[in-house]
Amino acid sequence: MARLGAITAASALLAGVLLVQWLPQLPPHWSLALLLLAAAWLAWRCPRWRWLAWLLFGIVWAAWRGGVAMDARLPRALEGRDFVVVGTIADLPLAHPDASRFTLQVERATLDGQPVALRGRVTVSWYDGAPPLRPCSRWRLSLRLKRPRGLLDPGGADSERSALERGIVATGYVRDDPDNAPLAGARWCVDGVRDTVARGIAARVRDRHDAALLQAFTVGDTRGLQQRDWAVARANGVSHLIAISGFHVGVAAVFGVWLALLAYALWPRLGLWLPRPQAQAAAALLVAAVYSALAGFGLPTVRTLLMIAVVALARCSRRGSSGAQSLALAMIAILLADPLAVLAAGFWLSFVGVAFLMLCLQSRGRGLRAFLHELSAGQLVMTVALLPLTLWFFGQASLVGALSNLIAVPVVSFVIVPCALLGMLLLGLCPPLAAPVLWLAARIAHAQWWLLEQMATWPGAHWYLPAVHAPALLLAVLGALWLFLPRGVPLRGLGLLLFLPLLWPPLPRPAEGAFQVWVLDVGQGLSVLLRTREHVLVYDAGARYPSGFDLGEAVVLPSIHALGIGRLDMLMISHGDNDHAGGAEVVADAFPDAQRLTGEPSRMRVPMQQCVAGQAWQWDGVHFRVLNPARGAGDRDNDSSCVLLVEGRGGRLLLTGDISSKVEPQVAAALGPGPPPVMLVPHHGSKTSSSAAFIAAVRPRLALVSAGWHNRFGHPKPEVLARYADAHVPVFDTARQGAMVLDFPAAAPPRRAPGWRQRQARYWRE
Repeated sequence: MARLGAITAASALLAGVLLVQWLPQLPPHWSLALLLLAAAWLAWRCPRWRWLAWLLFGIVWAAWRGGVAMDARLPRALEGRDFVVVGTIADLPLAHPDASRFTLQVERATLDGQPVALRGRVTVSWYDGAPPLRPCSRWRLSLRLKRPRGLLDPGGADSERSALERGIVATGYVRDDPDNAPLAGARWCVDGVRDTVARGIAARVRDRHDAALLQAFTVGDTRGLQQRDWAVARANGVSHLIAISGFHVGVAAVFGVWLALLAYALWPRLGLWLPRPQAQAAAALLVAAVYSALAGFGLPTVRTLLMIAVVALARCSRRGSSGAQSLALAMIAILLADPLAVLAAGFWLSFVGVAFLMLCLQSRGRGLRAFLHELSAGQLVMTVALLPLTLWFFGQASLVGALSNLIAVPVVSFVIVPCALLGMLLLGLCPPLAAPVLWLAARIAHAQWWLLEQMATWPGAHWYLPAVHAPALLLAVLGALWLFLPRGVPLRGLGLLLFLPLLWPPLPRPAEGAFQVWVLDVGQGLSVLLRTREHVLVYDAGARYPSGFDLGEAVVLPSIHALGIGRLDMLMISHGDNDHAGGAEVVADAFPDAQRLTGEPSRMRVPMQQCVAGQAWQWDGVHFRVLNPARGAGDRDNDSSCVLLVEGRGGRLLLTGDISSKVEPQVAAALGPGPPPVMLVPHHGSKTSSSAAFIAAVRPRLALVSAGWHNRFGHPKPEVLARYADAHVPVFDTARQGAMVLDFPAAAPPRRAPGWRQRQARYWRE
């Protein structure tokens, strides 16, 4: 394939694969067959249109692979059932205080003694005293399973997309069963070697954090890193260096070249059997492949490994290969092996970053000066070029990233990683000699991490922008390309103008007397975001789990940033239950100047004031009034919930927390005259709330439920839904809709927009 042919083919194949990922539903098989025939005819009869053949083939290949992956998921009819599964633990299991979490490669599964066609990977949680789990171990387990399903919110991660890309067919947890037991299996596997190396490092490095960093650098084991570590990495734009990156694989390949040189220096007669250039290429590929395996074959490492393979094979066959051609061939190889790789952020960050470096950096000779120029210019190019993609995937970027990478990249890649590689090699050959080498690597990693922690506090380290739209993303990428074109191209600085839609997007705000509401999808919990023209209120913040997963951090804050909100005026937590108050601490820390109200101050982890019936205020022509709890009501758990009535010029909203039917009459009496409100269904639709009398007294025009998909409480209860149906009240819930958006205009009745699950429909979303 000619140089231009490889690049054209890769671009067309990528375009075809991408088109499929925007579809709400996959095309039928008969249409794929027609497209495949058309692609074959174009490739055979029309050489000038072979790019179109590649594009059509990309559509067919991605659609077929996507369909196979979706069909492999647990059938909907079998969700919530208990299966007996035999499988092998893949990757590295993660132990938390509340549970152990791991991925199980399923060999076979039975339901009620009958075989079930379930193959693939299952993510599993084992609660309540899980035994020590090791990679490669084989188990017989009783599992309760369901299809992969995640939360869908503005700015939030799409776990269903991630499950498809990773080949996850179900999620579940281990049921108590005396027959749960380990089985005979393979004695070793790559993940077992990774675990052994990680344990060897932990045994020889005293500081646990330093050991965790070295484990990440050497074998991609990030289990020892905490949320704070990832926050520091994001603030410095060095997340790609924490786990093994493609550059590390390149360093490993150079290590292979050095080993070949050493071998030829010790045994010159090797040149009679194999020319040295070919031997160096083979050694580079071999060492890079071994290191990529130890890294778990992550996408950046696979991309680099494929590029090294292309260069090595060209060298062994005595044929030349340009960098652009190597990159194109690596992309074709990845897309042919796994077209769903385009769903991962790492695919785009890897290929776009390398492509920009190839296009924008011109060689300035050799020597230290040229190396330093390329290193510094490369970090600037990468920071600016990857800014649009970073904001698209993660909703935040780092303005200090260029400087952080300028320091971190050479230290990690040329000092820490070689030391760690040598230490890892010595662990297998001579363990006593590994300790001083790992100690040196740990001290350097410790010093560098201290510096990164200081830089994480600098202004601009955490830089948030509203959610990026596709046109703004494309314009910004084109602007970066224009900005870094070679010298002599006129008006290069105008490329900055193409960043404006990304950096300053239009953000419409409610008019005077109007407000907007987002009922966020936080699973079995509650969080509501309300915005008037100049003010913002958060009502509840979702749960925080013992594992450290915090919905305030994972959903509430990303939603606030994605919607372009930079200030919070009030944080109101209805009461102290974890599913409402767990995420409050993170939100309060992010907005320390916000006023705080709650129904149960004594149960909160941050200082808050008591909300009391009768409290009222006005923002931008919108009136707020607290209806519950009554003054002096005492500690009554759910019935202490702050109930908030919001009244705009065009409609009303009633936020009810977890009140029960005991206090519903008082709330209905305090509601006062006005148009029928949109109401949050009390207590997620529990049978202890939403009495028929309350529904009749409030007469809601819409009812909204915040509940988890197939939650263990069965919320909303069927009898509760029947009461609303009898009163002709439409009910919508976050489990089916995702985040729900409502507009309360100043001169029109409230209107509900399609939920996030419908607004961003993709074939992998349930």
